[in-house]
Amino acid sequence: MNNKIYRFLCYTAGSGFGVGYFPFASGTAGSAATLPVAFGIAYFYGTWGLLLTAAVTFFIGVIASKEILKYTKHDPSLIIIDEVVGQLVTLAFVGSRLVENLNAWWAYIAGFFLFRLFDIVKPQPAKWADQKLLNAWGVMLDDVFAGIYAGLCLLLINFYIVS
Repeated sequence: MNNKIYRFLCYTAGSGFGVGYFPFASGTAGSAATLPVAFGIAYFYGTWGLLLTAAVTFFIGVIASKEILKYTKHDPSLIIIDEVVGQLVTLAFVGSRLVENLNAWWAYIAGFFLFRLFDIVKPQPAKWADQKLLNAWGVMLDDVFAGIYAGLCLLLINFYIVS
């Protein structure tokens, strides 16, 4: 494949089809842009749909990030595909509740804010992945870990407060 086309595809995927070029808080914009897509996947396919989409997107993100990192600093703000994966992982924890459910809007809102919190705070091992894995895997994994923390909190909210 032509190198210019490959680079274009990597930048397109890595930036979430351009969302990563948002002038401020591109990670937050990427997380927010993921919500309508996550809603559609969760509504029809639930947990397994969210997890499968997150897994495929994760590996696309590794490939895209590796290419983008050749030309930028570590984890540049234009890469938001990692936020997409983290947001999907977060919502997968309550995916069974989201299937054919239009009344679970609270899960999307809480999941969004919880994921953003853990993505910014970066508790271990997210901090380790962000600071020690200075490659495409580190770019992607810190958000997976943040998504797991956020998803566990969302699951607890679902179990103890909402149910």
